[in-house]
Amino acid sequence: MKKKVIVGLSGGVDSAVAVKLLQDEGYLVEALFMRNWDSNLNNDILGNNLKGEVCPQEIDYNDALQVANQLNVKLHRVDFIKEYWDLVFKYFIEEYKKGRTPNPDILCNKFIKFNMFLNYAIKNLGADYIAMGHYAGVIYNSEKKEYQLLKAKDIDKDQSYFLSDLNQYQLSKTLFPLYNYLKTKIREIAHENKLVVAQKKDSTGICFIGERNFTKFLQNYIPNMPGDIIDIETNKVLGKHIGIMYYTIGQRKGLNLGGNKEPYYVAKKDIENKILYVSCLSEQKYLYSKKCIVKNFNWIINFQNNFGADKLNCNAKFRYRQEDVNVYVKILSGTNDIEIYFTEPLRAITEGQQAVLYLNEVCLGGGVIDSVFS
Repeated sequence: MKKKVIVGLSGGVDSAVAVKLLQDEGYLVEALFMRNWDSNLNNDILGNNLKGEVCPQEIDYNDALQVANQLNVKLHRVDFIKEYWDLVFKYFIEEYKKGRTPNPDILCNKFIKFNMFLNYAIKNLGADYIAMGHYAGVIYNSEKKEYQLLKAKDIDKDQSYFLSDLNQYQLSKTLFPLYNYLKTKIREIAHENKLVVAQKKDSTGICFIGERNFTKFLQNYIPNMPGDIIDIETNKVLGKHIGIMYYTIGQRKGLNLGGNKEPYYVAKKDIENKILYVSCLSEQKYLYSKKCIVKNFNWIINFQNNFGADKLNCNAKFRYRQEDVNVYVKILSGTNDIEIYFTEPLRAITEGQQAVLYLNEVCLGGGVIDSVFS
């Protein structure tokens, strides 16, 4: 019997072509559209510049429905609004309150797309697998007896970084049909099949929320906490900020510190005293660090089976689209925490961001950076 696959059809070109590719491979394909954010219910007022009678999510649903009709697949629809709020957005806000920089896309993949969506597809729709329009790959390594997450062929579009919190079960039930394709080829396939989304721009902004004026958007959920902007070298007060959570380490724009001889960047954040420390652009030493600690690291692979030690030389990414860097990793005894040592000092490694490890094309796993050391 044909295996049944439920594709997460978002209304974009990538997921649309994923449906077509799976049909061509002989799967029994159906689609599922998720709605995970409700602006009215979630007090999404400030920073929401959306205009028009139809909200963007309904536009996406209508596009997904047209694609489903074009490809003759059944389209289901489900709301995970409460789950998204409880599992993703609350953590997102709490991290910003702490002055950290979380990545909602990683949380969304872990808890919504590859958990709530996966379970719904299997239990309610009888799926053997789910599929997403991510640029990544998954294979079963029979020697290691485990599933491995792989970088995509199109390295510029590779999204394995955002999938680094997945586990063996989630990978065992997931197909990534775009793994071997360049983005240009995906557009070409969409045009060849006259899909209505062939020219549609890729979505941007916060996962399932979209583009917002970010500072104003956060003000819906976190009160302004004004404080001083201080030169870290001279201890001179240069200005005022409305809240430390609105800034990231290394940020240059939006500081409103005109009239100085040279630009400033964010060098350090003192949450307790509400102080934003800045440094002149010519003095970069505050941006560089030599190691970081990641707590509760998610190993996708079985570490002991693969390496048989408590240390490892591999590559890492600390931001999406960052080039891989060489690192030395040490597992802290009796914990799931790791220390990552950089072979050379790295710039703007930030607490709250995701550290993701790789060995060649295989993603080993990922975790949130808890502390950074110069």
